[in-house]
Amino acid sequence: MQGKVVILSAPSGAGKSTIVRYLMGQGLHLQFSVSATNRPPRGTERQGVEYFFLSTEAFRRRIEAGDFLEYEEVYEGRFYGTLKSEVERIWQEGGHALFDIDVAGGCHLKSLYGTQALSLFIAPPNLAVLRERLEKRGTDSPEMIAQRLAKAGEEMAYAPRFDAVVVNDRLEEAQASAAALVKKFLAS
Repeated sequence: MQGKVVILSAPSGAGKSTIVRYLMGQGLHLQFSVSATNRPPRGTERQGVEYFFLSTEAFRRRIEAGDFLEYEEVYEGRFYGTLKSEVERIWQEGGHALFDIDVAGGCHLKSLYGTQALSLFIAPPNLAVLRERLEKRGTDSPEMIAQRLAKAGEEMAYAPRFDAVVVNDRLEEAQASAAALVKKFLAS
């Protein structure tokens, strides 16, 4: 049996990673698809767990080799991508692939997998709340926060292209909504 694909996308700081961690603990046979990036690790991020951290040169070589299902230059000089080998590994292990991915990549994966994929857009209640969350996170400079907020405005326009939008105003409610949507999808 081939697995399914569950895609969560959102502007940075909207809470998608927190919701992904919640979904992973719900006994749904979801396995996190580790993305690749050329940015340095933040905080306690570990190689092969949160991301595959590649040099810019190695990332470009993997693009040329056709190793990615999708990749994007999300911020100038900052690449993120989904390795084909990750989805193959998850399916071989009998799981469903769970993605925490940028909005353009999420739309691309949905177009690749069609009805085999569920795409959820995690939205912040508004940009002021998003700014507050990014500042409290304490991992980005004020310049990077400004860049992320500018990008968030563009990313919000992608929401209608997703199967469902979950507004993360109250985390517990957003987690419950996302879990209900995923359970229904996996049961279909």
